[in-house]
Amino acid sequence: MSRSGAVGRPAPWRDATRSLSAPLAVVDLDTFDINARDLIARAGGTPVRLATKSVRVRQLVHRALDVHGFSGVMAYSLAEALWLAEDGISDVLVGYPSVDTASLVALASNPAAREAITLMVDDVAQIALIERALIRAGSPGGPAVQVCIDVDASLRIAPLGLHLGVRRSPLRSPADAVALARAVERTGRVRVRGVMFYDAQVAGLGEAGLRGVGVRILKRASLRELAGRRPAVVAALEEHLGRELLVNAGGSGSVHEVAADPTVTEVTAGSGLFCPTLFDDYSGFTARPAAYFGLDVVRRPAARIATAFGGGYAASGPPGTDRLPRAVDGSLLLRSEGAGEVQTPLRYRRGHRVPAIGSRVWFRHAKAGELLERFDAVHLVRGERVRETVPTYRGEGRNFG
Repeated sequence: MSRSGAVGRPAPWRDATRSLSAPLAVVDLDTFDINARDLIARAGGTPVRLATKSVRVRQLVHRALDVHGFSGVMAYSLAEALWLAEDGISDVLVGYPSVDTASLVALASNPAAREAITLMVDDVAQIALIERALIRAGSPGGPAVQVCIDVDASLRIAPLGLHLGVRRSPLRSPADAVALARAVERTGRVRVRGVMFYDAQVAGLGEAGLRGVGVRILKRASLRELAGRRPAVVAALEEHLGRELLVNAGGSGSVHEVAADPTVTEVTAGSGLFCPTLFDDYSGFTARPAAYFGLDVVRRPAARIATAFGGGYAASGPPGTDRLPRAVDGSLLLRSEGAGEVQTPLRYRRGHRVPAIGSRVWFRHAKAGELLERFDAVHLVRGERVRETVPTYRGEGRNFG
């Protein structure tokens, strides 16, 4: 169970980072590397594509690719994809549809970028935007614009009117996918490269507490449904197009289940490199936290309360306490304040040492790459030493939304 590896003290680098100003972010390279090897092993020989939104540090993206053998990246915006392609990454799948006109024209104008980048589509309106971009770019020759068809992988229970999963693509059936592929190929300048099925209700749901039993039942039901529908969609597309396709699926929480499907040609993972708190309760793998941030105590307003500077780094998604950062020393956020923009009070239980003013408290974020949108740099640590300080996307002046 992942719970055994989820709580720990980032003590080895405490002294090495003492002179660095807080708030500060660190990534433990030893744990990052272990997590990378674990993801590759869990995939069982199926190529693993790196989800860059879960990392947002260019040096760590290259580490996953060049050191650990991840196969290409999944970018979260077309502007980011163009930047990564310029940086030498030759296989960039954009995970979400783009209506960024300037970036679409930049892609259409650049044959090398069209070779490297694959867009995500689930609607004919998106195809029309690509065609307009090609016209605005002067209808250049060279390779076709590549697209991947996003097929809804949520679980629907029709008798109960339930939709379990995220709201992404409107496409579900083989007929839906083939109809869009037909519209793509009709252009003559846009080509279907692959199809994606992102099972958020399997990959992104922890199994903590009383709801854990229900979540596990949901995951098994969803995997069974996809095991029948996904091959049918892929077979229909490949028969219509007359060629084999890239078939992308999964996330850090479902790599091992999804990779077992012979229809799938690659899985995507990223959050599993950092293992934020939302990954603490999965039955299928061990979460080893690799990313932390440190805040300094600036007040002692009561006997068992220490107040740290900064820390209001709430994660995206449905509001709740599970989206807030968690201190690794066992202290608790105050319900009345939570994690604040300029101060974060922490309550300590009786018998626990309350840190003094000037002490540093370490936290974990609820999600992976989102943390690093708050920092210009991240300190890469190994054992007791800071090995390197590198810029985040933000530190390189790259904000992709």
